[in-house]
Amino acid sequence: MINNNKILETINMIEAENLDIRTITMGISLLDCADSDIDKSCEKIYQKVTTKAKDLVKVGVDISKEYGIPIINKRISVTPISILHSVSKGDPVKYAHALQRCADTLGIDFIGGYSALVQKGYSGSDEEFIKSIPRALKETSNVCSSVNIGSTRAGINMNAVKLMGEVIVEAAKITKDNNCLGAAKLVVFCNAVEDNPFMAGAFHGVGEADTVIHVGVSGPGVVCSAVRSADKNLPINEIADIIKKMSFKITRMGQLVGQEASKRLNVPFGIVDLSLAPTPAIGDSVAYILEAMGLDECGGPGTTACLALLNDAVKKGGVTASSSVGGLSGAFIPVSEDAGMISAARSGCLTLEKLEAMTAVCSVGLDMIVVSKDTTATTISGIIADEAAIGMVNSKTTAVRIIPAFGKNDDEDLDFGGLLGISPIMKVNNTSCATLINRGGNIPAPLQSLKN
Repeated sequence: MINNNKILETINMIEAENLDIRTITMGISLLDCADSDIDKSCEKIYQKVTTKAKDLVKVGVDISKEYGIPIINKRISVTPISILHSVSKGDPVKYAHALQRCADTLGIDFIGGYSALVQKGYSGSDEEFIKSIPRALKETSNVCSSVNIGSTRAGINMNAVKLMGEVIVEAAKITKDNNCLGAAKLVVFCNAVEDNPFMAGAFHGVGEADTVIHVGVSGPGVVCSAVRSADKNLPINEIADIIKKMSFKITRMGQLVGQEASKRLNVPFGIVDLSLAPTPAIGDSVAYILEAMGLDECGGPGTTACLALLNDAVKKGGVTASSSVGGLSGAFIPVSEDAGMISAARSGCLTLEKLEAMTAVCSVGLDMIVVSKDTTATTISGIIADEAAIGMVNSKTTAVRIIPAFGKNDDEDLDFGGLLGISPIMKVNNTSCATLINRGGNIPAPLQSLKN
């Protein structure tokens, strides 16, 4: 039963603890927009997306007003554009411009899917498409890109790993006058999921329905407040129970919004991604949750254990609240988007090596990491390969979103503004791995890939 105490509790979560729906994301299949003429294909995309999503922003605003639940972003994900480009050929950046036209017409925040899936090798014009990513991200403002370079089943495509190091450097360099934003809108995945509502990695998988609504919730502040309020002498398993209960409540709110948006848009409801997605706002931090468990500062001894508990408890609590939990679901640790992570990185307590260890137990990976402009493409490729190996061996999604800070000195911050936040430039071990990266080839899939 809903009583006054429950209502007041929810109001407090929203007003004082930064509880929100981070995004409602409409996934739209573009497979029927493929055409041998790239201009015709782009026009089909514009017509379909602007028709299917014409009411997306309005419905998001209406639900937010009626239920008093902040809905921060309204987004769209589409079929990986490299699939359409393999049919049409031509300049792939035309597709990016078509997606930007859709975003401008609809007034959405981001559109994801300027993407390629090359975990087992290149097909058709994939390599040409991937090389177009820096220019596509420079010439658009709302388009996001991702490339899946590995999986547990396929292994790791080291040719793609090498190329992505070069692409990231180029994307940052040509957008240095805009805080290197191109690299901040680009994610490299291992084991990418097809129903992720969060940017920059969202794309609409080919196994999804023609059109679908996904919801991404957020609530680090709520969880942090609950953990801080607990007795300091509670056993850690009881802290896990507290997190599970809060995750249940957060997920129920996401379920409500998703079902209501689905009904109003006449689009099937997909999943609730219950990932704790932080913001630079004070209190809205995953790092602060870990510190509330008993750490002096995020990045110190015990950090990985606390993050493992948090990620597990969030999943267990959420899965009991909805039969449609999906996406990534767990805890994100983006440095620039988390006030506690920013502080720990500035103090030197949180290092790149510690972050890599933490990614073995979190939802994604090395996210929104700012590094020196002098970091080489092969070093970035090595970081991608390490992160992909963690995902491949552990059958989990891992990702790298790393930004070389062109135009900045190593003692300066890179400030993206908004949800993308601000980050100090983190130190990187620059020991060369060029010989490894230049070998190319594929890292074979582990024995786990033979589970059938």
